[in-house]
Amino acid sequence: MNEPVLQLHDVSRTFGGKRRLFGSRTPAIRAVNRVTLNLRRGDSLGVVGESGCGKSTLARVIMGIIPPTSGEILFHGTDIAGLHHRHRKELYRKIQFVFQDPSSSLNPRKTVREILERPMIELLDIPRTEREKRLHRLMDIVNMRPEFLERHPHEFSGGQAQRIGIARALATDPEILILDEPVSALDVSIQAQILQLLMALKRDLGLTYVFISHDLAVIDYLCDRVAVMYMGSVVEEGSADQIFQKPRHPYTHVLRASIPEPGRHNPTRLKLSGELPNPAVPPPGCPFQPRCYRAVPSCSQAMPPLATYDDGHRAACFFGDNPVPPPGLVEGSEDLRA
Repeated sequence: MNEPVLQLHDVSRTFGGKRRLFGSRTPAIRAVNRVTLNLRRGDSLGVVGESGCGKSTLARVIMGIIPPTSGEILFHGTDIAGLHHRHRKELYRKIQFVFQDPSSSLNPRKTVREILERPMIELLDIPRTEREKRLHRLMDIVNMRPEFLERHPHEFSGGQAQRIGIARALATDPEILILDEPVSALDVSIQAQILQLLMALKRDLGLTYVFISHDLAVIDYLCDRVAVMYMGSVVEEGSADQIFQKPRHPYTHVLRASIPEPGRHNPTRLKLSGELPNPAVPPPGCPFQPRCYRAVPSCSQAMPPLATYDDGHRAACFFGDNPVPPPGLVEGSEDLRA
C-alpha cells in the first residue's frame, strides 16, 4: 500500500490574540482551523476556496514559512512542525515552493544561472561540473534555451519567468512541490502551457503536488484529489470525481455551479451570496450557514464534524448524506467534466 508521504493532523494557525500594552487583546483570527489531510506519493492535491479562506496560509505552514500554532505535520512519519532551523535543510531539499507571481519571486539582480545555482550550492553542496550539467538539464525540462541562463528575470515574459521559478523549485530534486496560485497571474493561453508542463513534470519525475487555487477549472484539470476550504477549515475532501460530480457540501455545490462553461450561455449562473464573515468574529455553528441555501436553525448551534462516508468522501455538513444542488441549478447540467 502506498503510505502517505505528508500527513497533517489537526493543524491550526492563529494570528493575533496577544495582549496589548494596556491589557486588552488583539482579535484572534484562526486562519487555519484543525486541518487533517493525507498526501500519498504521486498524488496531486488541489486546495480550493475563496480568497481569504486560508489556503495560502496552509501552504506556508506546510512549507515551514509560518509555524503552526498547534497540530502535527509529518513528512515520512517525522514531525517537521517543530524542527529547528538548522535541521530544516533536508526538508527544504525535499519540499519546494512555486510562488504566484514569478517576476517578484526572482531576484532581479541575479542571472538565471545564479538563481538556479543557489539552491544547489546551499542545499545540495555539489561541485561546479555537476551543477553545470544540472543547469542545462533544468532548462531543457522546462523547455527553455540554455543561453537564457545568462539573462536577468526582467528580460522574460510572465510565462517564461514562471518556467524559471519551476526550474528553481526542481533544482534540488524535490519530492513535493507546493504551488500557490502558479498560473493566476498569467494570460489564459500561457496558463494552459504551464499547466501542461506541470502535468508532464508530475508524470516524468514522479512528483507530488499540493496545488493552491481559487479556480476549480484549473484544479479539475490538474488534480486527482481536492480539499475545499472555507474560513480556515476543510469542509469537503475527496477524489476529483467525487468533488466535481457529486459534491456533498453546499459550499462546494455553489462553487461548482458558479463556474462559467465555455461555449454555453448560462444567464442563471449561480454566485455566492454575501461576503465571507469577519474571521475575528466567526458565526456560531457552521461558518457557512449565513450564506447557505440549506441552513436550518440547528446549523447555527454546532459545527458539523468532517464526516467520512463509505466511499472515502469527507464533508462537514449535517446534510452530507443527502446532498442536493442549489435552487435553480438544472439537474444533469452541473457536471463540469461534461
